[in-house]
Amino acid sequence: MRIHQIICHLVLLISLLLSGCATTGPQGTAIWLTGKPQTVVTGIEVLRQQEFAPLTGLRVGLVTNATGVDRYLRSTVDILNEASNVNLVALYGPEHGVRGAHTAGEYVDFYIDEHTGLPVYSLYGKTRKPTPEMLEEVDILVFDIQEIGCRSYTYISTLGLCMEACAENDVRLLVLDRPNPLGGNRVEGNLVEEGYFSFVSQFPVPYVHGLTIGEFARMLNGEKLLENGAQCELMVIPMKNWKRSMTFEDTGLQWVPTSPHVPHQYSPLYYVSSGVMGELGVISEGVGYTAPFQLIGAEWVDADKLAAELNSQNAPGVIFRPVIFKPYYGRDQGKFIGGVQVHITDPSRVNLLGLQFRYLEALIKMYPDKNPFELAKDNRLRMFDKVNGSDKVRELFTENYRYADVQDFLNKDAAEFKLRSARYYLYK
Repeated sequence: MRIHQIICHLVLLISLLLSGCATTGPQGTAIWLTGKPQTVVTGIEVLRQQEFAPLTGLRVGLVTNATGVDRYLRSTVDILNEASNVNLVALYGPEHGVRGAHTAGEYVDFYIDEHTGLPVYSLYGKTRKPTPEMLEEVDILVFDIQEIGCRSYTYISTLGLCMEACAENDVRLLVLDRPNPLGGNRVEGNLVEEGYFSFVSQFPVPYVHGLTIGEFARMLNGEKLLENGAQCELMVIPMKNWKRSMTFEDTGLQWVPTSPHVPHQYSPLYYVSSGVMGELGVISEGVGYTAPFQLIGAEWVDADKLAAELNSQNAPGVIFRPVIFKPYYGRDQGKFIGGVQVHITDPSRVNLLGLQFRYLEALIKMYPDKNPFELAKDNRLRMFDKVNGSDKVRELFTENYRYADVQDFLNKDAAEFKLRSARYYLYK
């Protein structure tokens, strides 16, 4: 009987492997997949296939966070630390920390990683740029972070500052590439203008840039977009099998939350569609509830009427469902919020950045006495402009509160940027 059971289990495992429902991890453990079988091989896995050759004989620093993992969800920190021919000497943590233990915007100080005993230098504390002292014992800095393809997400700002520090301190930079969850063909938004560069708009790129993190680094270097036109000694380890048309689900990779409010592989779509509006601090974008960036509403909103108004716009690829929700934390904690849940039914047809201006148009039309631009505090209006990379977006929209008035401005730079950035593509 026992032999029969073993044979049955083996047959089942083999059938699962062939069907793409599972794969095997270290020591033969089964790794269950939630979607398609993994086709994409990330930069850290390619580096391991190369037996870490680019790092041999060098003192290595690693910039990473909880998203820096291989297909078995093992941290790049531990992979490099355990590799016999890699001398890992220091870690560097962006916003949320090296292992994702810190919340959004939380100040992080120097600490020791309890798993490896290595020093962790915070890049979201006293400084956001590695100092000469932080790089003193390092020959090469490795960067392995899953980005979401959006300018206001701070990881690309951290990348740029690391590149500047490497250029200034004669340290090499190795970027381990990862997929852009928004795909490699979507570009949306205007370029950042002078006077509006900040940590959430660090470089003159559109709001949705359509590049992988490795391609983004190549463009920063090649176009001399770093401070004072600095260029570092850069190497990118490309992925295998990634294509620009891929969604994250197409990769077969497991999604690790890039931050607490981007918990799912589809979350970046919704982040782009409502995050800018959320900067006003008046309308709830679902942060504090179970569907961050997927919910739009306020205490004074009639959910059914808002859903009807938004659906009447016939925006392609999206449907709005009336909901009432009660956030568990944050600005609207404990309040009953009327609004809609946004259901993106066809991402290829949706202009993500434009959606929030559709929301605002509908809300101001329905509730003119609750105009978010009049209710927002001055510091929130300034943040809204920073994230947009210009005050012209707000100026154009607030003339008549119509998406149509700002649509051309939001799209004016996309085509030219795609042509310019294509020189740095690593994938078709």
